[in-house]
Amino acid sequence: MLKIKEIREKKNITQDEIVNNTGIPKRSYVDYENQKQDIPLERLRKIASALNVTVGYLIGEENNKLNNTQLVAEPIKSYRKTKDKIHEIQRIPVFNLEATMGLVPLVDDNGLDEEKIVDYISVPSMAICDGAIYASGDSMYPLLKAGDIVAYKKIEINPDTIFFGEIYILALFIDETTTMKTIKFVQKSEKGDDWIKLVSQNSHHADKDIKLNQIAAMGLVRASIRLHN
Repeated sequence: MLKIKEIREKKNITQDEIVNNTGIPKRSYVDYENQKQDIPLERLRKIASALNVTVGYLIGEENNKLNNTQLVAEPIKSYRKTKDKIHEIQRIPVFNLEATMGLVPLVDDNGLDEEKIVDYISVPSMAICDGAIYASGDSMYPLLKAGDIVAYKKIEINPDTIFFGEIYILALFIDETTTMKTIKFVQKSEKGDDWIKLVSQNSHHADKDIKLNQIAAMGLVRASIRLHN
């Protein structure tokens, strides 16, 4: 659970001070504080820095010293439908996708963009993953919470390759040059084969039907990794 407002008020810091220190537009910051909008990782870091706390503490970890935490991999519960090989151990890049269109940032389609990699995680006994990101917002709470690391495998945007009822990371077009990233259950839409329905775990978030051509990229979620004190 995000604690931005609670921490800011305890430190007697105003919203305007946070906005001035981070460069985040005030409307966006107010939405972040009230959990009306997902927070990109880079902005979450700026807010944490302005409040002089760690990102882990900001997202609700009890201890402000993340050096004492453990990373626990929790494969997403599902009846495995894919046939790809299980790997004993794999090293997965954790991306900052704030300024990217898709889910796997490349340099001229020739290797990963190292500037978009913020860390690596090692996960045992799992099918191959293309990358991971930090979850934000509360739309998938309590299954996922802000700050969880979510590992995924990129798939084709095609009804034949989608396993309906599973959790996906989606990059949705806002305009021709911008996408937003979201994590949702994907279900069949009553509007037809060219549509899918995005469903949240949190019942306070409404279902949404979107057309397949609104999706820039999508990835099947294979594991979530949570910080435990």
